[in-house]
Amino acid sequence: MCGVCGCGGEEKVVVGPAPAHAHGHDHDHAHDHDAGHGHGHGHEHEHGGEAALATPELRRVRVERDIFEKNDRFAEGNRKGFAGTRTLALNLVSSPGAGKTSLLVTTLEKTKGQYAVAVIEGDQQTSLDAQRIQATGAPALQINTGKMCHLDASMVADAVGQLGAPERGVLFIENVGNLVCPAGFDLGEAAKVVLVSVTEGEDKPLKYPDMFRAAGLVLVTKVDLLPHLDFDIGALVANIRRVNSAADVLRVSSRTGDGMGAWYAWLDARRRELEAAP
Repeated sequence: MCGVCGCGGEEKVVVGPAPAHAHGHDHDHAHDHDAGHGHGHGHEHEHGGEAALATPELRRVRVERDIFEKNDRFAEGNRKGFAGTRTLALNLVSSPGAGKTSLLVTTLEKTKGQYAVAVIEGDQQTSLDAQRIQATGAPALQINTGKMCHLDASMVADAVGQLGAPERGVLFIENVGNLVCPAGFDLGEAAKVVLVSVTEGEDKPLKYPDMFRAAGLVLVTKVDLLPHLDFDIGALVANIRRVNSAADVLRVSSRTGDGMGAWYAWLDARRRELEAAP
């Protein structure tokens, strides 16, 4: 299971195009032991006592520790690989519908030919986002996570093995839409880029502080809608600063292009920093 939210971490992960047919049954058999036999397991197991009662929680702690330790090993391997190819790997995270794919499509179209790129798309089902990215001419690979609500470092390692790391370029990793679990999983990225749209409310950084605390950059998206909304963007920025005073904050609109130049400049500066690293 996921060590953050308890989602089904044992679900098979598909790397590549989404499967044409997904079985709807989950195999979550409950195995009710009351059926057919009358023993109620009512005895106290005196020799087990409190230790027996604590066993499920202790097991959960061990499972969570194992999950994070395994993930961190893969993340470190990814990070070393990206350093070797001077690849700027960015983990794009947000709630569903904040505009990650639209941002990427516009970015890839406007910066085409300036540097090498590749995109890893994470979704529970379908290959719709990967198809949108591929339509720009950029190489993209879809990861369908099934019941899992986030990408992990081993999935990214498998995807990079198929895509290849864009040397001296940018690898965009679009995570599953979720402001909780992706905060806890290092993918080996140089930075987490958190998107929050003006349609979501000014309180998101306070409700999901772990995600915003992990951000290297926060993009406030869909700012072209501000004239039509009762939204205080100053309050949103203040709430971001309450959680994370160091992150850069940019306001952008993929639809109109407002603020996108600052995003492109941020990308170029980070890429050049990596190129200049010893």
